[in-house]
Amino acid sequence: MLENYAQNLIKPAYSDLQNQVNTLKTVSDNFLNTTNTDNLVALQNAWTNAYSSFQYANAYNFGIAGEQGLNKSLVEEVATFPASTSKIETAIANNTANFNDFNRDARGFLAIEYLIFDGSGNQQNIINTFSNTTRKNYLRDAISNLKNRIDIVASAWNGTYYNEFIQNTGTDVGSSTSQLYNEFIRSYETIKNLKLGIPLGKSLGQTQAEPQRAEAYYSGKSLDMIKLHFQAIENVWYGKSKDGVDGIGFKEYLESVEGGNALIASTENQLLVIKNQLNNIPNTPSLAVQIQTNPTPLENLHTELQRHTRFFKSDMSSLLGISITFSSGDGD
Repeated sequence: MLENYAQNLIKPAYSDLQNQVNTLKTVSDNFLNTTNTDNLVALQNAWTNAYSSFQYANAYNFGIAGEQGLNKSLVEEVATFPASTSKIETAIANNTANFNDFNRDARGFLAIEYLIFDGSGNQQNIINTFSNTTRKNYLRDAISNLKNRIDIVASAWNGTYYNEFIQNTGTDVGSSTSQLYNEFIRSYETIKNLKLGIPLGKSLGQTQAEPQRAEAYYSGKSLDMIKLHFQAIENVWYGKSKDGVDGIGFKEYLESVEGGNALIASTENQLLVIKNQLNNIPNTPSLAVQIQTNPTPLENLHTELQRHTRFFKSDMSSLLGISITFSSGDGD
C-alpha cells in the first residue's frame, strides 16, 4: 500500500506541482520584465494551474512537508488563507518583506493571488499597481520563496525520503500509514471546515456568513479548488493516481479487517452523495457570490460533508487501529 501511494500518488503530485511552480516563476519573470495585459493573463493562468496542482499534494503534508524547526507544515507555509491584505500592503509600502517570519498569511499561493487578481477582472487596474518597484519585488520574492519550499519537498521524495516512507511500516504513531491517514483526514476536514464552513459562517463563534474568507477569493476560483481537492481526497481513499492507475489504498486496507466491507459501502454511498452535490453547484459565479445569492446548495453540501466525517474519521480509525493525532477543533 505504501509503495503504491509513494510511487503513483505522492511523487507524481509533488513532481507536477514543482513543474507548475517552475512555470509560474518563468511566466512571472516575463510579466515583471514586460508588464502588459497578455503577460498578466499568462501569469494568472500559470497561478491557476499551479494552485490546481497543489490540491493533489494537499494530503501529503508530512515528513519533509511537515513541521521543520521554525517552519510550519507546507500547507500552512504556502496555502494559508485568507491572505492578509493589510500585512502585504504594509510590507510593500515599507519595503519590509520577510517570507520566513510568522506572517504565513502574507506569503504563498494566496498572497500571490491577491497581487495578480483583483476580483473585478479589471486587468488594467492590476497592471497599474505594478508601476511600484517594491510591489514587483514582493511578487518576485513571494514566488521565489514558494518555489524554494516546493523544491525542498519534491527533491526529498525523489531522494532518500521515498524509501524511508515505504519502509516505515506499522500503524503506530509516527508510522507512514499513521502520518498518511492523519493528513488525509486533515485534508478532508480542510474542505469541510475551512474552504466551505467558515465562508458559510458555520464555524464555532461565527454569527454570519463571511464570504470574503473563501479560498481563492480574488480569482473567483474557490469552487474549482474545492472540487479538485475533493477529487484528490477520493483518489487517496481508492489509492488511485491522478492518471487513473488504481492500486492498493485505504479501501483495500479496510477489506482485510472485520467490519471493513460495511464501512466501505457506507463511505462510498456518502462519497457519491457529496460528489452529486458538488456537480450540481456551478463553478461560476464565485463561491463568495453564491453564498450571498443562493447559499442553500452550499449549506446542503456542507451538511453532507459533516455526515461523512464519521466514516473517514472515527469509524475508519477504529477499524484500522490508527490513532488520530490531530484536532480539527470542530467537535466532529
